[in-house]
Amino acid sequence: MSEAILATHHLQKRFGAVIATEDVSIDLRAGEIHAVIGPNGAGKSTLIKQICGGIQSDDGWVELMGRDVSKLNTQKRARAGLARTFQISELAMEDSVLENVVLGAMGAKGSPWQFWRAALKTPHLIERAEAALERVGLLSESETRCAQLSHGQRRQLEVAVALTLSPRAFIMDEPMAGLGAEGSKQLTTFLDGLRAEAPILLVEHDMDAVFALADRISVLVYGKIIASGTPDEIRASGEVRDAYLGDTL
Repeated sequence: MSEAILATHHLQKRFGAVIATEDVSIDLRAGEIHAVIGPNGAGKSTLIKQICGGIQSDDGWVELMGRDVSKLNTQKRARAGLARTFQISELAMEDSVLENVVLGAMGAKGSPWQFWRAALKTPHLIERAEAALERVGLLSESETRCAQLSHGQRRQLEVAVALTLSPRAFIMDEPMAGLGAEGSKQLTTFLDGLRAEAPILLVEHDMDAVFALADRISVLVYGKIIASGTPDEIRASGEVRDAYLGDTL
């Protein structure tokens, strides 16, 4: 078993009387896609925010490459190698594809606004951005406005931004959201190849994509992990069927 790139240990978060996550311990290993699934309200969004630094946990800790990053804010965790893509895109729709990659990477690094626009004329930053765009297949769209991209291309653009930070792990929040069948198929193929760049912790409702991609699946229900295992093990779990999957698989 390979050593964990990313790991959570006994994470817990309460909002008043509501327990959003309780004793959540999962890990992500090199070269794999680990999917977290569960019904709406299970605590998946809270868990992502705890991992990425959007909210502080009441208990437990997060490790990246063996380092406790629990006290770091979102930007510092990004600089440490934790790359997040969002369920709802945060791209600048009126900027070009290339501008989004350069400015997005600078923003993730916490650079002051006055330096961002200057970065668009910095050769080494442009080269890094172009290399990331080539990696995701969008180099030919460098001058295209983001608003003109398809939904799937915007997902790939978010990944290009993340790649400029040399990520050690990706956190992906419902990347298939809003995609049709063909778009989901294309993005599934893309993510399958991306795991070689960095492992992916994938939160997703598209079960076809999850079972096509995941090496391991953890099921979160009412804030607790009720099962974790290979896709075949999750398919065979009566508890998981009763709690979430039903007769869908």
